[in-house]
Amino acid sequence: MTVMQPSPSPTRPRLTALRDRLLRIAELATTPLLPQDYLDMVDPLRSGAALRGRVEAVHRETRDAATLVIRPGRDWLPHVPGQYVRIGVDVDGVRQWRAYSITSVLGRADGCFTITVKAIPDGTVSNHLVHRTQPGTLLHLDQATGEFVLPRPCPGKTLFVTAGSGITPVMGILRNLADEDAADVVLVHSAPTADDVIFANELRGMAATGRIRLVEQHTDTAGMLGAADIAALVPDLAERSTWACGPVGMLEALEAHWAGAGLADRLYTERFRPTVIAADGEGGTVTFTADGTTVDADGATPILDAAEAAGVLMPSGCRMGICFGCVLPLREGAVRDLRTGEVTTAAPGDGVVVQTCISAAAGACQLDH
Repeated sequence: MTVMQPSPSPTRPRLTALRDRLLRIAELATTPLLPQDYLDMVDPLRSGAALRGRVEAVHRETRDAATLVIRPGRDWLPHVPGQYVRIGVDVDGVRQWRAYSITSVLGRADGCFTITVKAIPDGTVSNHLVHRTQPGTLLHLDQATGEFVLPRPCPGKTLFVTAGSGITPVMGILRNLADEDAADVVLVHSAPTADDVIFANELRGMAATGRIRLVEQHTDTAGMLGAADIAALVPDLAERSTWACGPVGMLEALEAHWAGAGLADRLYTERFRPTVIAADGEGGTVTFTADGTTVDADGATPILDAAEAAGVLMPSGCRMGICFGCVLPLREGAVRDLRTGEVTTAAPGDGVVVQTCISAAAGACQLDH
């Protein structure tokens, strides 16, 4: 017996065609804008839109640091404490991207998250966010990412070593520690003065209630805190897993000390900027494909530095304590890794990406930017 299948309803194709025609008419009526551009003005945080966040409040932390409370778009995904988010902000008509650690507790009742930014000298984006950003400002967002996080279950004993704005990812971790995770936590933090300690009142409150043991080093009066000093302050160092974030020099000293003590596998770091070594190389011209700008760069200077010195606005998270914010596609040519001397080459379509903060020109090259 042959079973007759019902013929498909013509209603759905007609509705789809009608919708498409209406959208085309709307596009013609709103040209040069698109209908979604008007939706962006009405509801920029809606699902399906490019991921954005709206600044709800700005709280001063120190003379040069501020916390921004950001309401993310509906497609925002939960982060893991210690991770960072790339923020796109328009400064003088140019969109700049930087990476900042998320410092808030998970599951805030208001649905927001926070980043805490320290203004750095001549920092275009950091100074804009700290000193000029107002509530209501729209920011562009990427989803949170990063590996500077605690494992599960948490170690029985933990040590955090931070300096300056290196406290920000650690604060994101400390605020989210459950009572059982916070049983034995030591934080060693350096800042120029007591007034320069970001989150000072909260950290000192945690210490006062026994939630953490806090060691502050005010370097303007007490000098720099060396790795050997930390070992003296924390006698059971060998029993602790350590997370450190701060300037490269500090992290290099910690890595050398931990390695010498046979503890290298118990130290986890988040760098302000990767270490580079001088390397011989021919250098060359670096061309940025977006506008054809060409920069002459020698073989021992990172492309990031050479480009910025020539006035090119470059993406970078290096100076905010986050790696890989400076990654750009290498469309064509060759670059040399200043740490290892290894040369990377690319031809159009290869899909090669490089870190501009540790790569120097090894001949003429083109970057998509």
